[in-house]
Amino acid sequence: MMDINEIRQYLPHRYPFLLVDRVSELDMDAKRIRAYKNVSINEPFFEGHFPRHPIMPGVLIIEAMAQAAGILGFRMMETKPDDGTLYVFVGSDKLRFRQPVVPGDQLILEASFLSAKRGIWKFECRASVDGKTACAAEIICAEQKI
Repeated sequence: MMDINEIRQYLPHRYPFLLVDRVSELDMDAKRIRAYKNVSINEPFFEGHFPRHPIMPGVLIIEAMAQAAGILGFRMMETKPDDGTLYVFVGSDKLRFRQPVVPGDQLILEASFLSAKRGIWKFECRASVDGKTACAAEIICAEQKI
């Protein structure tokens, strides 16, 4: 549905913090997105987290879910960062980690729109590997004009 070149139009992040490789589904009627991140041993964070037992840091899994939600939010508003709008991660509710994410995994990122009030957007998000939930949370983003 969206390759990396189109994703880069909707997310201002760049290496090493661009954590969405491809959008595989975008359903604007249902207001949901499905994307993925291919987790490689070449990721810079694996040098220190942890060298003998590499695990993707939980904060980066949350960030990946927030980035997928950000793409959905931008598409819902029909705008892009170049138009002067950013979505910034401001919090999460109901956050739970269920299993580690390791090199070689394909991290599936799903986000569904829940609500938007006064520039604060809430999304129900899930990150999974092989159909098993690695992390789930409600992600809260704030819309900012730049």
